[in-house]
Amino acid sequence: MKVLQERSLAPFHTFGIEVTAERIIVVESAQDLVAIWQDEQYRALPKLIVGQGSNLLFCENYAGVIVLNRITGIDITETADEYLLHVGAGEDWHQLVLSSVENNMPGLENLALIPGCVGSSPIQNIGAYGVELKDVCQYVDAVELNTGKPSRILASDCQFGYRDSIFKHALKNTHAIVAVGLKLPKAWRPNISYGLLAQFASETVTAKEIFDEVCRIRQQKLPDPAVLGNAGSFFKNPVVDKTKREQLMAVYPSMPSYEMADGSFKLAAGWLIDQCGLKGYQVGGAKVHEQQALVLVNHAQAIARDVLVLARDVVFTVEEKFAVTLEHEVRFMAAEKETKLAEVMS
Repeated sequence: MKVLQERSLAPFHTFGIEVTAERIIVVESAQDLVAIWQDEQYRALPKLIVGQGSNLLFCENYAGVIVLNRITGIDITETADEYLLHVGAGEDWHQLVLSSVENNMPGLENLALIPGCVGSSPIQNIGAYGVELKDVCQYVDAVELNTGKPSRILASDCQFGYRDSIFKHALKNTHAIVAVGLKLPKAWRPNISYGLLAQFASETVTAKEIFDEVCRIRQQKLPDPAVLGNAGSFFKNPVVDKTKREQLMAVYPSMPSYEMADGSFKLAAGWLIDQCGLKGYQVGGAKVHEQQALVLVNHAQAIARDVLVLARDVVFTVEEKFAVTLEHEVRFMAAEKETKLAEVMS
């Protein structure tokens, strides 16, 4: 455990907005995590565990302890049919994907270049190009922060949904993720059902080709947080019922939509925002990215209020045009707890 002398959070979240915390502590083990929760000097303070801060917007200075999860380590077990990976929560997600592809353990290639740490992946049930974390997750190892009790939560008990899991609900404030177990079948079947990946032939395509194409697409569409502060896709793709989708298609026949297993339809939030003419729309130092309307960027030393007002304007404009309400995928943190756009702007 290491207590940092600095208080600025700008280096620890990809929006790069200048906010501070009362204390910033780096942890490298489950024991470190529990020790913070049991330490008298921190007990009364709000606490937030952060990986790379790639899905966070600090709405104001944080009045508590930021805990940087740096629990590392990758253990690989091979069976006759599968590669089983036990991965520390602090490992970089994209580097894990790259390593698995390079070492001929395919299955994660569609999830390339998703920013963040491995420990964040089950919280959001991260997904891209037809694959979600739940498709490869075997279990999540967590620790109960107040007692130090470890637990292994099987994927079937994680309540995975669209950008959702039990870690956003029942276990949100009580448990911390310390490792994730992944299961990659040796009988690999490429998933090329989504977007530009359909150009490949399933009989001949390799995991490396899919990996490279996903990286190419994402680098072309999404700004590098190291160059232009952002938190990736700011809004969730909204889900509507069949009736609503048909109503919209009657007016906007080119509108992209994707049928889900339950018969509902996922719409493309970026397309909706783009149709509202909001690419390049700016509030203070925050802007809707010119190439990808789904991304809000720190264009010029934005303050949190700039991003909040910009997000509010986007939600309002899309609702006015399409009668569809966008929800932010990015987590909003107030001074002491997580919040939502509607609460902050009320």
